Amino acid sequence: MVEITPKTKVHDLLEAYPQLEAFLIDLNPKYRKLKNPILRRTVAKIATLTQVAKIGGYGVAELVNLLRKEVGQPPMEAEEAPERTEEEAPPLWLSEEPATILDANALLDEEKNPLAETAKALRSLESGEILLIESDFLPAPLIDTFKEQGHEVYSAQESPGHFLTYIRKS
Repeated sequence: MVEITPKTKVHDLLEAYPQLEAFLIDLNPKYRKLKNPILRRTVAKIATLTQVAKIGGYGVAELVNLLRKEVGQPPMEAEEAPERTEEEAPPLWLSEEPATILDANALLDEEKNPLAETAKALRSLESGEILLIESDFLPAPLIDTFKEQGHEVYSAQESPGHFLTYIRKS
């Protein structure tokens, strides 16, 4: 049995509780991407429930407790799960034109890995150049990965179902 926490990886969650795939998809249409085999083999192995909550627009404790209830685990205490933070202000470098634009949805439709394709595109950029990723979801695992690598990242919801994620190469 896997204890469901904000740090639980999606892959581990669905391996332990396969029925939660349908539950998540019913919970929010944005989670339909869990059916994509490329996403399941790649991003799901690094994406945590904290990131999944951001994608779906849920508070971390709210999503974790919905999943815990579904599998019969007691609710998690609120202090165990940090809630969403305030949205950050757009950085000054955002006024520059992106050198490259990727469509994450098209990549997924082509059964390509957005994380790998973004990394490949970033390698071709010079330091300080910007890559733009358009998607119908907040690509939280991708954002966290590139921030950890030292790149500057900014993401915003332009309109319902349309996110723009900018990565400035370090």
